[in-house]
Amino acid sequence: MSAPVVVAVAAGSPAEGAGVVPGDRLLTIDDRVPRDVIEYQLLVDAPVVEMTVERGGLERDVVVSKPDGAPLGIEVDSALFDRVRTCDNHCEFCFIYQLPPGLRRSLYVKDDDYRLSFLYGNFTTLTRFTEADMERVVTERLDPLYVSIHATHPEKRTEMLRNRRGATSLRWLRALLDHGVTVHGQVVVCPGLNGGAWLEDTLADVADRFSDLASLCVVPLGVSRFNDEPRMRAHTPAEAAEVVAVVEAWQERLLAAVGRRLVHAADEYHLLAGRPFPALDAYEGVDMIEDGVGMARAFEQEFRGDVVDGDPMSADRASGFFRSVDGAPALGFRAPRSCGTAAGSDDGVALAAPSRRPRADAPVAVLTGELGAPVLEPLVASLGRDDVRVLPVENRFFGGNVGVTGLLVGEDLARVLDGQPAGHRYLLPDVCLSNGRFLDGSEPSDLPRPVEVVPADGASLRAALGGRYEKGGGMGEVVA
Repeated sequence: MSAPVVVAVAAGSPAEGAGVVPGDRLLTIDDRVPRDVIEYQLLVDAPVVEMTVERGGLERDVVVSKPDGAPLGIEVDSALFDRVRTCDNHCEFCFIYQLPPGLRRSLYVKDDDYRLSFLYGNFTTLTRFTEADMERVVTERLDPLYVSIHATHPEKRTEMLRNRRGATSLRWLRALLDHGVTVHGQVVVCPGLNGGAWLEDTLADVADRFSDLASLCVVPLGVSRFNDEPRMRAHTPAEAAEVVAVVEAWQERLLAAVGRRLVHAADEYHLLAGRPFPALDAYEGVDMIEDGVGMARAFEQEFRGDVVDGDPMSADRASGFFRSVDGAPALGFRAPRSCGTAAGSDDGVALAAPSRRPRADAPVAVLTGELGAPVLEPLVASLGRDDVRVLPVENRFFGGNVGVTGLLVGEDLARVLDGQPAGHRYLLPDVCLSNGRFLDGSEPSDLPRPVEVVPADGASLRAALGGRYEKGGGMGEVVA
């Protein structure tokens, strides 16, 4: 087990007053060695916290006194202090296997850890879940959790996961639901493998056995140019339309049987099939935007500033375009994003002062992936401004059917921006960045045109097009 390292101490915090400094290693808290940030938070949520820290090779005892429940004021370097529980499935469709060589090592970490499911929304198959895990989830109320189902038939699920435990691990899903744990489910549909009649069978089984899921999203697999699995291919428009039809039919049945639709098709299916998106209320407040479900409608509402049932859709819901992929590595694709334009940065995207700031009234281009363009274009057109355009970027780095904005890399952005006029404003969604870098390791400052990094929600884009942010104040930061 690796002791967490303090990377920041809040000014004026109890920890600072007790002498804790960045670089300290937290060895014990109240004589216990926390396994992760969850246990850490439980241990420090007391009026007196006794810690042993290591500084310069020497151990020191530190006692922190604070109001009960007040923050300690420490930021540590990792969410998990013991080892990440890695995935022992071998899914043909896993995107981790489709990454090119040479990326940073953390992107190749394939986790199946329920703690990262709780902390970051990573999906777990439950094939490595244990009785001890169940006890902890229930005792500490670690929910919501996110479970990859893919198929409910034991033999088909074993085939999908290429793991014999796939046949039985959904028993944990039933147990979690029986204990009142909130669980969101996911089915990644692979044409010719678990679509068609198999998808019908899975949804029927969900309706019968798991209708108390908080939601179930049906999403298409991503296929990059590095895929070497011969059975894996992208959906055709006709296959996408079939998936939408199957989901809509089951929504009607579930609405009649349990009073809610429960299952939802990813926006990408509607785009590929050329079908309109459902109305926003059809998503029933489902919190699966990270998986591309209801994202387009939420973004549209935020952009227009609409209010539904008296409750405005907040940009804090982070409805960027298609952020996630199945098999996301720990703290990788699903890691929290912050672009430094509001209330500081928590992911290292601290943007430098610009050396070449475009004029505020300069023409504007909104950078996006190929899947984001058909959603953004009508919204931008509704502004009635001829100085604003959408600039879609083809993802040649990953290739295949990868068109999500969150997987754009500096190499492709540079290729497109190199042919664009100087002096214009170029808005880049922050979802493209993690720890201030694109997935290919480059940074915004490496691009041939200065870009303004904008939070990936509709309200922030609308504000940026108006020359200001509603939240955080000031113009978007520009990286030259």
